[in-house]
Amino acid sequence: MSTDDSAPEGTVPRPSATDDICSAKGCSATAAHALAWNNPKVHTPERRKVWLACDDHRESLGDFLRARNFLKDVTPHP
Repeated sequence: MSTDDSAPEGTVPRPSATDDICSAKGCSATAAHALAWNNPKVHTPERRKVWLACDDHRESLGDFLRARNFLKDVTPHP
């Protein structure tokens, strides 16, 4: 997934329109959720990476990130 890294600091970069597919391995469903996350061992506190999730994978992707204390925010993906 490509993102716009020119987004203002502290905001979640928006994925490009061609990348609105769920980030779950093997899934090709349209994304409905954006999961913002950060690995504190690698990223500065304000840095956010984004995984997109369809309705079916929102919980499993969120659980994966939550178990590692990486999940920062979940928002609807237009």
